[in-house]
This record gives sequence, structure tokens and C-alpha cells, in this order.
Amino acid sequence: MEAAGEEAAGKARNGRNGYAEGPAAAEPEPGGRGGRLRGCRGFLRRNGLVVLTVSGVVAGVALGAAVRGAALGPAQVAYLAFPGELLLRMLRMVILPLVVCSLVSGAASLDTRSLGRLGGIALAYFLGTTLLASGLAVALGFIIRPGAGASALNAPGLGVPGAVPTSKETVDSFLDLVRNLFPANLVAAAFRTYATEYKMLLRNTTSGNVTWEKIPVGTEIEGMNILGLVLFALVLGVALKKLGEEGEDLIRFFNSFNEATMVLVSWIMWYVPIGIMFLVGSKIVEMEDIVLLVTSLGKYIFASILGHFIHGAIILPLIYFASTRQNPYRFLLGLITPLATAFATCSSSATLPSMMKCIEENNGVDKRISRFILPIGATVNMDGAAIFQCMAAVFIAQLNNVDLNPGQIFTILVTATASSVGAAGVPAGGVLTIAIILEAIGLPTNDLSLILAVDWIVDRTTTVVNVEGDALGAGILNYLNEKEKKDKEQELKEVNVEAVANNKSEGETSPLVTHKNQVSNATSTPDPESKESVL
Repeated sequence: MEAAGEEAAGKARNGRNGYAEGPAAAEPEPGGRGGRLRGCRGFLRRNGLVVLTVSGVVAGVALGAAVRGAALGPAQVAYLAFPGELLLRMLRMVILPLVVCSLVSGAASLDTRSLGRLGGIALAYFLGTTLLASGLAVALGFIIRPGAGASALNAPGLGVPGAVPTSKETVDSFLDLVRNLFPANLVAAAFRTYATEYKMLLRNTTSGNVTWEKIPVGTEIEGMNILGLVLFALVLGVALKKLGEEGEDLIRFFNSFNEATMVLVSWIMWYVPIGIMFLVGSKIVEMEDIVLLVTSLGKYIFASILGHFIHGAIILPLIYFASTRQNPYRFLLGLITPLATAFATCSSSATLPSMMKCIEENNGVDKRISRFILPIGATVNMDGAAIFQCMAAVFIAQLNNVDLNPGQIFTILVTATASSVGAAGVPAGGVLTIAIILEAIGLPTNDLSLILAVDWIVDRTTTVVNVEGDALGAGILNYLNEKEKKDKEQELKEVNVEAVANNKSEGETSPLVTHKNQVSNATSTPDPESKESVL
């Protein structure tokens, strides 16, 4: 009986150690499969939107390649692009309330000192990365020389005739930038932007010669004045913070409005894969002669995309790592959906809603930081646009056999950095600012039609780098803000510990307390020897 008991106990021990035979040994296998299935389900639940978005891009390429041979007319291509057009319209619909409400609530939630500190760091980051991007583009332009030996590019089938923007004086361009910071009408700023045009006047001189004089005239053009709205929202948030209790009701209103807008964005995000599929597919169908385009402008396309890759995959992650000592690629992994949206829509402003949602939910960035920095970054931080503009300027200079001197190179860097601030966050918005750079260095703007011919290719990587720079900047500011909070908490703990220690030491060394304790001890527990002596 004792042997049988020991044998049963040994079998039980073997079963616990995983060596049991029979049905008990087969139990872990179904459990492992179930765990894997639960893990797959959890992964799809967490990253379902990312998988659908990437699948939408792949399906769009396949759709465009399949329909391209059907020789669709312009009307049929427009019908094919209709679902993608709906996506763009929905994203643009929420830009105005998202930008205004997020900036007002973000500025009102930060104290004045933190607002100034974060704003200064963000400004230095934006200017520094844009200057690095401009310098990288100019260096790659001189190394690769995309315009060398390409003088015969004005062939039939290349360029976009009649699409060259009118040239504008450099001074007028920067004055328009300052004017748009202070819109005369906030309602009109939601859909109109100030721009300078020119009117030619005929003048007779005293000698009888007739001359034409170009006079600047202010006009309003179609497009949201995002710079003016950003500045107004920031100042309004600071003013509401200064009001104290009187401004709390309005701050709560903007916070609620912002949260409701983010709910709308979360609904729109589930339509993004469908819209992206038809946007990419219709753009592939619209291409005229891709072989001629790539063989003629292949070096320019390669140089631009290489600059975007180096800046987006190496330089910006290195800046993030040097600032936070954290893995930048893990941070970017949570932003696949907005990056794919940027690639498909070619619009930084249209990507802003999905970027704000993903950076807060996936990467844990503080709402006060993301809603303060991302709208500003979508307006003023254009690293990809700076690369695109500088590369285009160097390309056109080489195309016209013009050797750029150091003064012209410096002018390109400064003008590209400054003009990228005012670049519209819409498709092909950077092409309009290239004319400013060409005018500043004295190059003709006629060759811009060649840039427009391949803009639909380069603009996709341009937008991806633009929104990536905004996101990494928000991550850096969030890290610095959390670090400052931890330092303050540590200082408070040290002060409290010192205060408690001082209180203890004072209690131990104070003569009044000592005397009081001695008296109480004497009265409460008298010495028995003293009693006996008294007796």
C-alpha cells in the first residue's frame, strides 16, 4: 500500500511537471493554440485600422494597374476618384474646428511659462530641421546633378502647359505672409487668403517714351488662411487663461467641442482605407506616359525621394533619439495610419485629424502637447517641402546651365526655409513657393511645368516627411515636459523630507519640549526610591 501511494504521488508529481501521459498531457496544446488565436485577435483589434490602411494602398495600386489598360476617359476617371474625393472632403471638413478648438484648449491648459518654453523649443526645432533639410537637398543636388545634360526635356508629353504660377516679388511674398498672420475678417479667413497680384499701368515719360509700371494690388484668393487662424486661436487661449474663473466656461466649451471633433475623426478613420484605395488607383490611371516621364526626369525624382528618405529615416530619428534616448522607430510604428494617409492624400492639413488621434492613443503623447504643437507644425514645419523646393531650384539652375555661387546658395537656403512656413498644406502647395526661390536667385520660372509634371510622385514623400517631422517634434516636447514634471516632483519630495527632518531635530533639541517631557515623566511615573525616601 505504501509503494502504491508513493507511485501515485510520483505520477502526480510527473503530471505537475508536464510529463504526464494520456489526456492530461494533451491539454497544453489546445491551450497554446487558443492563446495564439487570442493573440492574433488582440493584434487585429489593436492594429486593424493600420492593416486596412496599408491594404488599401496596395489594393489601390493593383486597381490602378488593372484599370489603366481600359482607356478610361476623363469622366470615367472622375467617377473612379469619387470615393477618394469624399475622403478628402470629410477630412477638410473637420480641419477648421480641430485647429481652432485644439489650439485654444491647448494654450489655455498650459501656464504662461510652460507655453513660452514649449513654444521656444518648438520654434527652434522647426527652424533647425527645416534648415537641415534645405542643406541636405542642396548637397544632394550638387552630388547627383539631376539637371546636368537634361537640356532637351521640353519634349512633347512633358510638362504641364499653362500651369506655371505667376511670378511674384520676394518682398511681396513675405509681406503677404505677415498680412495673413493678422486677418481682417476671421470668418473670411476660414476660406479666403490674402495674396498680392499686379496691375500693369501705362505711363508716359517727359521724353515721350511709353513705359509699363507694375503696381501691386491686394486680392483675396480661395483657400483657408490657416496662419491667421492659428495665431488668433493661440492668443485667445492665452487670454482665456488670464481671465481665470470668468474664462473657464468658454475653455470647457472649446474642450468639449474638441473632444466631439475627435469622435468625428475616429468615425472618419474607418473610411480612410476605402478612400485611399480609390485615390491611389485614380492617380495611377491619370498618368500619361510614365516611361517617358521616368526616363527623362528620373534623376530628379530619385534625388528628391532620396533626400526625403535620408531626412525622414535617418536625420529626424537621430534628433529624436538624441533628445529622448528612446527608440524613434517604435514611436513611428504607432503612426502608420496617418503616414499612409499623408502618402495617399498629399495634404498635411488633411492628415492632421488622424495624426492627432494616433499620436495620443498609440504613443501616449499628452493631449495638451499634441493639440498645441501639431496644428502649428502642420502650418509652419515643412521639412519635406524644403527638400522639394531646394532640389527643384538646383535642378532648374543646372537645366539652364547656371552655376550657382555661394551667395545664391545661401539665398536658396534662407528663402526655402522662410517660404516653407507659408506653404499651403494642400496638394501641390509647395510648387507655388518654388517661384519665390527662382525669382530670388534670378532664374526663369518657365521650367516649373516640368516640376508640376512629376509633382504627384514627389509630393507624396514630401507630405510623409512633413507630418513625420511634426509627430517627432511633439514626441520630443512631450518627453521634455514629462521630464520637467518628474524633476519638480523630486524636488518637492526632497523639500518635504528636509522639512520633516528639521521638525524632528527641532523637537529633539528644543529645551522647552525636553523640559515638558521631563515634567510629565516625573508626574506620571515617580521613582519608587524617591517615595521610600520621603516616607
